[in-house]
Amino acid sequence: MLARANLAVNGFVNRAKVTLVDYREVTLEEIDGATLFIGNPPYVRHHDIAPEHKAWLTDTAQMLGIRASQLAGLHAHFFLATALLVRPGDLGVFITSSEWLDVNYGELLRRLLTGPLKVLTIQVINPRLQPFPGTATTAVITGFAVSTDSPLVAIGRVEQLDDLKSLHTDVSILRAELAALKRWSALTSKRTERRAGFIELGEICRVHRGQVTGANKVWVARKGQVDLPTAVLWPAITRAQELFHTTGILDNIEALKLVIDLPAELDAFSVDDQARIAQYLKFAAAKDADATYIARHRTPWWSVKLHAPAPILATYMARRTPVFVYNRAKVRHINIAHGLYPREPLSVDILMALARFLTQSVTTDEGRTYAGGLTKFEPREMERLLIPHPDLLVDPQVVEELLQ
Repeated sequence: MLARANLAVNGFVNRAKVTLVDYREVTLEEIDGATLFIGNPPYVRHHDIAPEHKAWLTDTAQMLGIRASQLAGLHAHFFLATALLVRPGDLGVFITSSEWLDVNYGELLRRLLTGPLKVLTIQVINPRLQPFPGTATTAVITGFAVSTDSPLVAIGRVEQLDDLKSLHTDVSILRAELAALKRWSALTSKRTERRAGFIELGEICRVHRGQVTGANKVWVARKGQVDLPTAVLWPAITRAQELFHTTGILDNIEALKLVIDLPAELDAFSVDDQARIAQYLKFAAAKDADATYIARHRTPWWSVKLHAPAPILATYMARRTPVFVYNRAKVRHINIAHGLYPREPLSVDILMALARFLTQSVTTDEGRTYAGGLTKFEPREMERLLIPHPDLLVDPQVVEELLQ
């Protein structure tokens, strides 16, 4: 109704046609000249997309020889439907959320834009801005030209909303090179140059996200809250705040909650303990802990299988830089934190110096930022952080100099 009203007020009624239809079902009449595809596809997450429409996405993408994930939001459907409609000479500009630049489901869009749609420009709006007031979403403006002869893609970053009036570009990259990259937003971030004596964290440490329990309300408890053998109750980091509130060393476990981690086989327990465990499993099943996605995909359903204690624990998602904490108490962690596991044994002094250096040197620009400034570090992204070689971390004075 608003579109028709605007067309009428501006005298364009005779030049326009308004169609109310599922975009996936649109057909276009044959016309002379180019078609411009321009719009702001609805921001609908995959949870609210019907199964038959998810099937359309994967089946249609397969017809084009591209793999599609059913975890994709509705904007991915719009790009795919557009790829089916375009003809030589057509152009397009879409504004969507920007997560697809980096995440796995975005592979479909990245393949379409470096393939049939031929992306020309990408303008990433600073995630801390709110281009749509009251809507917690990021934004990126993507322009494409089906018949372009240019092999280059211009990429820019919008730091202020006023900059949208005169878009600029920060970097140009060959479309063929862009197609080989899995993470596109990094092209607009400030690059950290590798300093002499520095290596990537992943060269000395593996980074693993903590274990998913599948039902924290059942498998995480306070001391004295459950009647179970102490052998299955593990003090653990279950909230990021528990790491933020340390001074870089975790050695006090009194305030930590317990994760209930039952082994797969229960025969080793006494008859009395087996009865207590059986009673708790009956309670867990009554809370549908056996029916969660995680529980249905692990054997047996009740065994959380916590990882071994990580020498360094790190937060990975917050509206601030992450903290890295030396785990002197040797506690476990669930999926609200990452664990850093040295590939070769490191001394306590080096581990403490490494945790301190990372906490004081890592910036939010090195992670991926979502709407409202929420910054996230995936394990592989954390492994790419630059750190001094362990030989430099041995000397506290050198560490101080490197932090300056």
